[in-house]
Amino acid sequence: MADTEINPTAAALLGLLHEGPMTGGQLMAAAERRLAPYWSMTRSQVYRELPGLAEQGLVRLGKPGPRSSQPYALTASGKRTFSRWLSEMPGRDTIRNPVALRVAFGNLHSDTQLRNLYETAQQYHTEALAAVRDQVKAAKKEGETYDASALEFAAGYHKAALAWLKTAPRR
Repeated sequence: MADTEINPTAAALLGLLHEGPMTGGQLMAAAERRLAPYWSMTRSQVYRELPGLAEQGLVRLGKPGPRSSQPYALTASGKRTFSRWLSEMPGRDTIRNPVALRVAFGNLHSDTQLRNLYETAQQYHTEALAAVRDQVKAAKKEGETYDASALEFAAGYHKAALAWLKTAPRR
C-alpha cells in the first residue's frame, strides 16, 4: 500500500511498534512509560488509530490472545511511513496550559480560588519534575540518550512552570 500522511499520535504508535508487536493495552503502557512526560495520548486515541493504521497497511494484526487482545506488528510500509514522518518538519508547538488559561482570568477568581490554583499547580509540577528526573537518570543509566534528551525537555518544562508560578500575580 502507498505511504500516507499520518498524525503525530499514529506516528508515535508506529515508533513504539519498532520495539516489537504489541496489543493496544501494551502500546498504551509503552506510551505512558516512554512518552507521557512530554506527549499525551489517551486510550481512546490509541484504539481509534490502530484500525486505521491496519487498514492503511502500516501495521498488521496478529492472532488474538487472551480476552480477545489483538497484537499489532509494524509492516515494511509502516516503517517507511514512520521514517518519512521523522524526516518532516514537526510544525509549531501547541501550548494548552489549563493553569495559564485560568490565570488569564485571575481578576475573576476569588482569593481562595487563586491560591488553590497556584498551590495545586506547584504541587503537581514539583512531583512531576521529581518523577521525570528519575526517568532521566534511568534512561541515561540504560544508555538511552535520545529518551533521556526528550525527558530533559519535560524536566525543563516543569522547571519553567515552577519558575513562572513564583512570579504569577497574587492578591
